[in-house]
Amino acid sequence: MQGVAQTVDASAVGLDADRLDRVRAHFDRYVDRGRLAGWLCVVGRDGQVAWVGAGGQRDVERSLPVTPDTIWRIYSMTKPITSVAAMQLHEEGCFDLNDEVSAWLPEFSTTEVYVDGPPDSPRTRPADEPVRVWHLLTHTAGLTYGFQRSHPVDEIYRGRGYEWGAPAGVDLAAAVGDFASMPLLFDPGTAWNYSVATDVVGRLIEVWSGQSLDAFLSDRILQPLGMEDTAFFCPDDRQERLAQLYLYEEGDTFTSSGPLAAGATRRPRLLLGGGGLVSTARDYHRFATMLLQDGALDGARIVAPSTVALMSRNFLPGGADIETLARDSFSESAMSGVGMGLGLSCVIDQSRLRMPTSEGTVSWGGAASTTFWVDPAEELTCVFFTQLLPSSSYPIRRELQRLVYQAVVD
Repeated sequence: MQGVAQTVDASAVGLDADRLDRVRAHFDRYVDRGRLAGWLCVVGRDGQVAWVGAGGQRDVERSLPVTPDTIWRIYSMTKPITSVAAMQLHEEGCFDLNDEVSAWLPEFSTTEVYVDGPPDSPRTRPADEPVRVWHLLTHTAGLTYGFQRSHPVDEIYRGRGYEWGAPAGVDLAAAVGDFASMPLLFDPGTAWNYSVATDVVGRLIEVWSGQSLDAFLSDRILQPLGMEDTAFFCPDDRQERLAQLYLYEEGDTFTSSGPLAAGATRRPRLLLGGGGLVSTARDYHRFATMLLQDGALDGARIVAPSTVALMSRNFLPGGADIETLARDSFSESAMSGVGMGLGLSCVIDQSRLRMPTSEGTVSWGGAASTTFWVDPAEELTCVFFTQLLPSSSYPIRRELQRLVYQAVVD
């Protein structure tokens, strides 16, 4: 159990420490104005921790400050970890990206696409294209999330108990069976919609490997990278370090999330590869640095350089960005000028993104307003943590990127 700490002077790696302190001033204003409880940010360059900033409290009710070893719910920042795990098995020949998912999960052999009608009696048709593995990894499978509230199929998910959670007693195999039984929004490969697809990938990992998802992630990624505080729940002896979870309220304030926060304190029956992990800044910095260093860190080879390169390419049809193909979908990434790789978004057009972020940068975020990115061109990484639902409450991610890149001076 270690906190994150600076390992190199910012100026030694081409960063201006005074300019980086603008990050601190900016997010401390968020805290002072009652918009966030607390925050923590780590900026790395050339694989070293060049700057660490923190402010506010991890638990306002108990007056506990954010500390370097605070544990955070990372929600959808679980997705890149699960996707890397899947690609480890791809390297071992367990599957081809073009393979039909039904080869391992027969429940996907009869997928239907929503046509019209109310959620309780929708009209559907057979899908023109089977769901393939690459569709899952790029959110082009036609699956969805119940919380999106933008399509009748979202309501079908909610009616089956899938919004911010799942029906009591459901495990991963049962949940994936439910997802397969509900209509797709569109034919696989024809559009983009943020979804439970990475949870299905987690189930495939179990089938391919013969291990439970938590065991596989631990054995193949978390332990080799020394991510010792990353898991599907926070055990009793570490819960003092767990940040409280807050909900945005009108008027730019927040309130405690109540029962929703408790989910991170007990071992779940349902292991969600799309959103189930808790982690620390130190741990996720190590994961981001592994990606920056072409799949290896401190002698541990997680995936090959060619695999990192493959995951970082845009897989959307016609080279489109997410905005072009999205179906009224929420995203934990920017959409304009940003494509979708395998479990990671990737900047494909800096001018459309209208940000200083380099083309080729990969990233993702989590529902509680966390985010990370890896910029190979600048050899730059950044991880940011807070605990505010939903992540669309404030433009934290664009603000953070502007503040970090203005500190790159070499």
